[in-house]
Amino acid sequence: MKISIVTVCHNAASTIEECLQSVAGQSYHDVEHIVIDGASTDGTMEIIDKYRDQLAVVVSEPDRGIYDAMNKGIGEASGDVIGTLNADDWYADTNVLTRVAETFKSDDRLEAVYGDLVYVAKDDPTRIIRYWKSRPYKEGLFEHGWMPAHPTFFVRSDVYQRFGLFDLEFMIQSDFELTMRFMAVNKIVTRYLPGVMVRMRMGGVTNNSVRNVIDGNIEAYRACRKNGLDVSPLFIARKMLSRIPQFLNRSRAPD
Repeated sequence: MKISIVTVCHNAASTIEECLQSVAGQSYHDVEHIVIDGASTDGTMEIIDKYRDQLAVVVSEPDRGIYDAMNKGIGEASGDVIGTLNADDWYADTNVLTRVAETFKSDDRLEAVYGDLVYVAKDDPTRIIRYWKSRPYKEGLFEHGWMPAHPTFFVRSDVYQRFGLFDLEFMIQSDFELTMRFMAVNKIVTRYLPGVMVRMRMGGVTNNSVRNVIDGNIEAYRACRKNGLDVSPLFIARKMLSRIPQFLNRSRAPD
């Protein structure tokens, strides 16, 4: 079983190397790593070039944002399963992809698996800020603002072929819309794998300002309405409040 990992980046010279090393260091070896760069000007490509022999595809050109770049990467993928790992992220240990592959191989019905994620301080990756502990999916969770942590979300490639790519109408919360469309609307078969899969630096597109947080939650509400989910304007408040336990429970996150 081949796993495709899509990494998108733009001016990520300060973090991209750790991401590339994380994928290259996985114990599972049937992996193709695809990097889609948005025409960086800060030395990102010079770092990527050092790892060319470990990368299946490298594209560097202007794009319409992170989800447009992800769609390009998915279009390049030839794996049976596709995951995404952003330039600010890295896998929590060397066996993450082995665990993902073994889970898919254990059940042919499975169409996606996902796990937990921790946010760490941008200037100190040993300091955990937020512990995103997920749960098995059940009907109604998306209507309350829940979603799986997208960098831990691994999907069979044919799911994208059947149900589509990221919707570029949603520039901040397209990952919410996509996971909701797959799980809540099209009801793909998923499994939650307890345990931290990914470590992510704070400061990404969705959480780098209060304005983006607010705009993102409005987008998520619109995404629900577009896909026919029964939500009220209270959805936005519920979604924001649902994140509070992730900050309070950070002390419970594994080291």
